[in-house]
Amino acid sequence: MPYLTTNDGVKLYYEETGSGHPILFIHEFSGDYRAWELQVRYFSRRYRCITFNARGYPPSEVPDGVEKYSQRRAVDDAVNVLDHLKIDKAHIVGLSMGGFAALNYGVHYPHRALSIIVGAAGMGAEPDKTAQFRQEVEVVAKRWEAEGAKRFAPIYGSGPGREQLEMKDPRGFKEFIDQLSEHDPKGAALTLRGVQMRRPSPFDLKSELEKMTVPTLIIHGDEDRSCLGTGAFMKRTIPSAGLMVFPKTGHTINLEEPALFNFALQDFFTQVECGRWMLRDKRTETAAVLLDRSRG
Repeated sequence: MPYLTTNDGVKLYYEETGSGHPILFIHEFSGDYRAWELQVRYFSRRYRCITFNARGYPPSEVPDGVEKYSQRRAVDDAVNVLDHLKIDKAHIVGLSMGGFAALNYGVHYPHRALSIIVGAAGMGAEPDKTAQFRQEVEVVAKRWEAEGAKRFAPIYGSGPGREQLEMKDPRGFKEFIDQLSEHDPKGAALTLRGVQMRRPSPFDLKSELEKMTVPTLIIHGDEDRSCLGTGAFMKRTIPSAGLMVFPKTGHTINLEEPALFNFALQDFFTQVECGRWMLRDKRTETAAVLLDRSRG
């Protein structure tokens, strides 16, 4: 099994398939490297696809101590994966927790990104939801520790934003729950407390996001209610950002609508690679509704 060692000494499991421009996929809290299978099978025909398990997700190492887990550490782990594979730049694709990592990758390492895809990122990020989110994170962390993965995963995995996957694709939803039930309870709790609870909100990164020029695509499901507002904020704030919203779709967008998700990424990658993904035209930022009087 292929492993790499991060610059702080943690072993991470990774897989790579295909050749061409590299794509690095960063999984969500409730997923792991296997959650990208429908994307790897599609994109590995033309791209070099890399997936990996975050620290705390076996077969990656589960280091002790919450200080080993943070949003910045998650970003640096992604860079360490590329360093190990001697990749200078890649398309960075993240979902939910991985979407936050992709966004922060764009802030800290724009020179190492061909593009950034921020999928389904925003849960608990709005200022009036932050305190509630952090309280719920601690409750969930304690339940992972007390009940274990086999018992708690089916409960947690059926939470808000997952109903749509269950209704659309019962077989896929069962696979999602089965894989979540294999997660390490200690790793889950440490990830919740170290990454999820302490991560900076995009609203707190406004000044940094206003400077982002790396091509960025933000994708949300229209029924992922806790994330939509943050997606709209990121679209307004990042000069290089586009926003796509999938209809009748919840949180797990790449599993719910794999064909639509893959098409969105393929079209975006093509525009980026052809140099046709432009920064936002300043004329679109006028406060006028019908007529911009400054233009005569």
